[in-house]
Amino acid sequence: MDFTNYPFYPYMVDQNEHGRIFPGGGSGGGFGIPGFPPGGGFGPPGPPPGPPGGGGRQDEPPPGPPPSFTPQMQQATTFAVDPGAIRGCLFRYTYVWLQNGRSFWFYPTFVGRTSVAGWRWRNWRWTYYGTDLRRIRSFQCF
Repeated sequence: MDFTNYPFYPYMVDQNEHGRIFPGGGSGGGFGIPGFPPGGGFGPPGPPPGPPGGGGRQDEPPPGPPPSFTPQMQQATTFAVDPGAIRGCLFRYTYVWLQNGRSFWFYPTFVGRTSVAGWRWRNWRWTYYGTDLRRIRSFQCF
């Protein structure tokens, strides 16, 4: 049956370990859905490509571990957590304090209108991470 003239894409459904539903199914999915790999080969998404014009790469972690100190959060921060403020920390070691009380070293490589993504120092290695800017209480870049 040819589904190309229908306003939807038929596909099998599969769930990952978090219960999220992905098109493609286990073994034979895909069906040529734009933006999805053939055969349903789903895994964690990789980081996006580097920014246009150079200036660093989003798909590679920072060149080394973060600084060995933990900065103190400033009570009266001069930065508002908006895209323009955190954009100055792109490709720099940045310490982030979240609204939930967690804090960590971060190496931002992408700033969007409402989110930031980059590399988070976790368990003695860099892992790719992204969050909504509203979740950030404060940050300081070095």
